[in-house]
Amino acid sequence: MVTIVDTLNRPQAQSDARPRHPEKAHRPDNPIQRKPKWIRVKAPTSPVYRETQDVVKQNNLVTVCEEAGCPNIGECWSKKHASFMILGDTCTRACAFCNVRTGMPGPIDPKEPQGVADAVATMGLEHVVITSVDRDDLDDGGAGHFADVISAIRATSPSTTVEVLTPDFLRKDGALEIVVAAKPDVFNHNLETVPSNYLKVRPGARYFHSIRLLQQVKELDPEMFTKSGIMVGLGEERNEVLQLMDDLRVADVDFLTIGQYLQPSRKHHPVMSFVTPEEFTGYERIAYAKGFLKVSASPLTRSSHHAGEDFAELRAARIAKLGH
Repeated sequence: MVTIVDTLNRPQAQSDARPRHPEKAHRPDNPIQRKPKWIRVKAPTSPVYRETQDVVKQNNLVTVCEEAGCPNIGECWSKKHASFMILGDTCTRACAFCNVRTGMPGPIDPKEPQGVADAVATMGLEHVVITSVDRDDLDDGGAGHFADVISAIRATSPSTTVEVLTPDFLRKDGALEIVVAAKPDVFNHNLETVPSNYLKVRPGARYFHSIRLLQQVKELDPEMFTKSGIMVGLGEERNEVLQLMDDLRVADVDFLTIGQYLQPSRKHHPVMSFVTPEEFTGYERIAYAKGFLKVSASPLTRSSHHAGEDFAELRAARIAKLGH
């Protein structure tokens, strides 16, 4: 996954001067555990990786992949896989697992939709993921901006399929309808973790609101693919993960991703366990048995990892299920 963050032309010195996580500054340190061998990856060295890096720099962009130390950066950048993060680089929430900067965001860049569309065209992307920070400061939570970005991509690269990974639009009446009306090919909203973890891991969100959001997508457009993802290793119990799968299937979600949580810093939530590849395989088998059209479960799985290939498999699975 390549997550590209629009810096809204913020001067570098100003960006560096701001504390990244002011709300976490006074929290006690949590030790960072040594990663098991199945999570370690090689440093990126391919020429295509460098080309992608150049595109990012030439467009005055910053990558969350670099800032968060994503383990898939070498693989994804070498394939020019990209997901663009819109609405700025500062989130109004302070989830305990997330390494995105928190604080009061700046104004929306009106040129961003076309800028993203131009980057998609320049990179020749067949499938693109559009995600964002939470923007609780906006009346529509940024939904209109999502729609503008989708529209710009459609106009510039009509053959590119578009996947959105949205916030929960909590208390933003009408926001979801705006995004669904823009007709993305995939609507993704991550649950992130099981409900018992929400107060300490995702305190600004509500588990059953997120479930209902995904369910409403299908009610608004039954043909739209829906997707959600979680992290494991945050202290969840196996039976809680299985119940979460059932909740998503009640909401008719098509695609589930499960990956290992990795702690960004000592101030973030600690890794409670490293789930083995065998356990991930078990989760995958159970999820398929529960009726998901597509499941991706592995230590290195991330929400947008292999998004293009996964979308092709998702579409093929629906066709096979319908028998035509």
